[in-house]
Amino acid sequence: MLKKIIGTILTAAALPAFAAEEIRQLPAPETTGGKPLMETIAARKTVREFGAGKITLQDLSNILYAAWGVSHDGKRTIPTARNLQKMNVYAVTDGSIWRYDGAANSLQKVGNAEDIMPALATQDFMVEAPLTLIFTGEPDERGYMAMHAGSAYQNVGLYCASRGLNNVVRGLIDYDKIAEVLGLQNEVVIISQTIGWPGQ
Repeated sequence: MLKKIIGTILTAAALPAFAAEEIRQLPAPETTGGKPLMETIAARKTVREFGAGKITLQDLSNILYAAWGVSHDGKRTIPTARNLQKMNVYAVTDGSIWRYDGAANSLQKVGNAEDIMPALATQDFMVEAPLTLIFTGEPDERGYMAMHAGSAYQNVGLYCASRGLNNVVRGLIDYDKIAEVLGLQNEVVIISQTIGWPGQ
């Protein structure tokens, strides 16, 4: 019995600092309001300028819901080929790295932003940006996960256009370093998307 207890203690001590898995519950996403669809499509654009304003928890919840939330009957807010849902969305914001749980509408802390920012901040405008999403997924021969990530970042871009936020989809990142920091095993980094308020 004593050996079992000691073994448990040693195992716990060997786990990383975030083994406790800090969970942050997000407010329910707002599913009504916003600009009419056609106006939003017309307003959607890429902007590489960001102010220092923070993203509220409500906006963060709405953004992540648009990207990879669960809307009805266990289905995602984006279409998924063959209903493959082997994608993850990470949010780098407020000094931390979080993995989004769409079913629970919550965030799970997986690391510190300072560890991943050098791999993300390859362009000057990243200095002020308050939020970056990282899309990851299991590789497949038909590229389904890449298509799913594209649907997700398009939804986010439309939300940003409706809300007045700037955003840019970014491929100029250090994929290997990001995968290392996130501790990816069977997944790869697909793309990133940076979001923030217009600069003053």
